[in-house]
Amino acid sequence: MEIRKACLGTAGRFMMDIMQFEWEPLGHWELDQRLDQAVEEMIESDLMASIQAQCSPVLMQVSPQEDFIPFTQDQAQTVTIHLSEQPHVGEIEGNPTVQYITALLQNSSSSHSQSRMTGRARLSLPHTVFLSLTLLSKRLSYRSVSSTFHLEKGNIHRIFFSFCDRVSALQDQLIRWHTGEESLQYMLPFCSWLGWDERLEERGLPRIFGVLGHTRIPIRLPISKQDVESATPDTKRLKKEPHPDSWLNLELVCNSEGRFMHCHISRGSDRHRASSLSEKLQQNPQLMPPGSCLLARVGYPLTGHILTPFSPGRSPQENLYNRSVEAHLGRFDQAVADLKERFQKLRYLDMANFERAKAVVLTCCILHNVFLDMGHVIKGQVEREMREEEGEEGMSEEAGVALRDTVVNLLYSALESGTA
Repeated sequence: MEIRKACLGTAGRFMMDIMQFEWEPLGHWELDQRLDQAVEEMIESDLMASIQAQCSPVLMQVSPQEDFIPFTQDQAQTVTIHLSEQPHVGEIEGNPTVQYITALLQNSSSSHSQSRMTGRARLSLPHTVFLSLTLLSKRLSYRSVSSTFHLEKGNIHRIFFSFCDRVSALQDQLIRWHTGEESLQYMLPFCSWLGWDERLEERGLPRIFGVLGHTRIPIRLPISKQDVESATPDTKRLKKEPHPDSWLNLELVCNSEGRFMHCHISRGSDRHRASSLSEKLQQNPQLMPPGSCLLARVGYPLTGHILTPFSPGRSPQENLYNRSVEAHLGRFDQAVADLKERFQKLRYLDMANFERAKAVVLTCCILHNVFLDMGHVIKGQVEREMREEEGEEGMSEEAGVALRDTVVNLLYSALESGTA
C-alpha cells in the first residue's frame, strides 16, 4: 500500500511538473523564435485574407456575436471595446480608457517609463494595457486570450505580469493617505442623524476620516500544501477551515467616496490585523487630522486612532454606538464589492506564487482608484464574508477605550436631550 501511494504521488508530481512547464513563460530565445513565426503567419494570413476578399467578398462575413468583447460588467459606465478575431489598432489605441492608463504609465517617474516593456514580446503599450485590462476584468485563461492577440500563452503571461509590475510601481502615487486640506474634503460626521455638531465635537466626538477593513482573495493552493491537505481525513473540518495559504489578506482603508488610501497585502496565515498601520499612526500622529478617527470591525485593535464596535453591545448606549459605527462600515463593504465586480479575476487567482498574486491584487486596487478618477463608477453586490474573529475583540489600548467611552456617552446624551 505504501509503495502504491508513493508511486501515485510521484506520478502526480510528474504531471504537475509537465503542466507547470507548459504554463510557465518561454525562454528569451524560444520567445523570439515563436514570435517571429507568429508574425510571419499573421502576415501570410492577412495577405490571403485580402486576396480572398477581392475574389469573393460574399464569403467574408463576420459573426455578430464575435463583434465585441466588453472589458467590464457595467456597460453603461465603462467603455466597450469592439473586437474581431484580431483587434484593430485604431479601436484599441483610440479607446479613452486605454489612452488614459497609457498616458499615466508613460508620464510616471517609474523606471518602467519606456513605451515598450523589456523582457517580453514586442507589443505596444496601448495593446499591453488593453490585453491586461481584459485579463483583469474577466476570468479568462491565457490560452483563450492568446487566440485573440495571436500571441503564445507564455508571452501573454509575461506581458500581463510586466504590466502588473509597472502599475504596482505607482502605488505611492495613486494610493495616497490624505493630508492637509485634502483630508477635510472626505470627513464625515460620526452619526448621520446628528450631522455636524460643533458642540459635541468640542466635547470629544470625533469625525470619521476613513474605514479600515479586509477581505480575502482566493488563490490556488501550492502543490506541497495540496499533498498535506489530501492526507487529512477530516474533510468536514477542511470545508469550514480552509488552508490559510489558499487566500491572501487584502487590508484596505477607504474614504467617504470608496477610494483606497491604504493597501496592505499579506498571506492568509497572517492574523495580525492592522498591526503595521496602527504602529505607523502611533509613531506619526500627524497623519490623522485633528479630531478624527478610523472605524474598523471587531477583531481590529482599539486605539486612540481606530475605534471598533462592542462585541456584542450590552446596553442601550453600546447598541446605539454600534449602529452608528455599522452605518460607516457598510461603505467599506460596498467599496470591496465594487472592486471585485470591476475586476472579476479577484474572485479566484489561479496562481500559487505569493508575489505574483500580490502584484495582481495590488494592480487591481490601484486601477480601482484610477477608474474613480476617470468617473467610472460601478456598483457590486455586497457579500457578507465569514470572519473568524467575529465576536472576539482585538487588543485594546487605554486611549482607545477612553475615546470609545466618550463617544458612547456623547451619543446617548445627545439622543436623550433631543439634540438630533
